[in-house]
Amino acid sequence: QMQLIESGGGLVQAGGSLRLSCAASGRTFSDSAVGWFRQAPGKEREFVAAISGSGYSTYYADSVKGRFTISRDNAKNTVYLQMNSLKPEDTAVYYCAADSGNYYLRPGAHYAYEYDYWGQGTQVTVSS
Repeated sequence: QMQLIESGGGLVQAGGSLRLSCAASGRTFSDSAVGWFRQAPGKEREFVAAISGSGYSTYYADSVKGRFTISRDNAKNTVYLQMNSLKPEDTAVYYCAADSGNYYLRPGAHYAYEYDYWGQGTQVTVSS
């Protein structure tokens, strides 16, 4: 089993920054690729970013490329999502998810079904 807990969400003005954290416990986290997804009210859950177990490989949705950075500290069992130049359309509940036991990013890392452990989510609200 693996437990994931997100933190760092909040209310920020457009153009501002937030850093989300995803802390893991349980199974070996460093062996697992991790993704961030988000879901806005009335919309489907969408992929944001993913990172391999080593942290050397990353993958971003076009909508956040150049503004968001995913990273990890395996010594702390934590993955981060640094969000800069935030826009009102970034408003959503943000979830982290682990593809447990899969060290590398899958070709389908942008699909939610590739991940088997999920956190409870953290709300990010960007005001205009």
